[in-house]
Amino acid sequence: MARRPAGPTPRDGGRRGRTSTAIGAIAPGAATSPKAPAPKPAPPPVPPDPNLVLLGEFGRAHGLTGEIRLKSYTGDPRAIAGYGPLQTADGRTLTLAEVRPAPGSSPDMLIARVTGISGRNAAETLNRVALFVPRDRLAAPEDDEEVYAADLIGATAVDEAGATVGVIVAVPNYGGGDLLELRPPGGGATALLPFTKAFVPVLDLAQRRVTVIAPEDLFAPPGEKPADDPG
Repeated sequence: MARRPAGPTPRDGGRRGRTSTAIGAIAPGAATSPKAPAPKPAPPPVPPDPNLVLLGEFGRAHGLTGEIRLKSYTGDPRAIAGYGPLQTADGRTLTLAEVRPAPGSSPDMLIARVTGISGRNAAETLNRVALFVPRDRLAAPEDDEEVYAADLIGATAVDEAGATVGVIVAVPNYGGGDLLELRPPGGGATALLPFTKAFVPVLDLAQRRVTVIAPEDLFAPPGEKPADDPG
């Protein structure tokens, strides 16, 4: 399982921990269905500064009193309110006065009240605004298997022979474990690879490089859906 931050404690800061296996993970050499994948949710925003770590992102306004929906990227979603003032990409500082779980089944979606924001119109101005915390306010990873997602983004993925496979552009998690989103060297459509030891055996973040074991058709476009596929 991926280990996300649980708040301002020794286990915080958007870390990712490789696992030996992942629920539903496909073996590196296994054949995959040619069925086209469902559209992927938009990846989290990339920090404007490598010394900033993403903690959350505002959504649409909630009600008329200034509350706003907030997607939290911390392990305990409500712990995002315990980091104190948070920074935005344009240099503003915002403080979460209160958060509570949002209606629905998404545990990482909150309803937030922001200090100084009152009324629906003011809350709407924060829609799609991402919240970051300076890296020096976070504890260091506890072991070699924990890394910050920010350290993975922008790193080069190479195969076991050292040839470039792609560049990591995001570390999404759609419920089944952390994934590395890779863009091929020449550009084009991205592909996803599970962030497990089987697929990512070596991390060398000092050199901004990871070794991956990827299928040969990693960047191949999806094939036609079989005629007998009920999906």
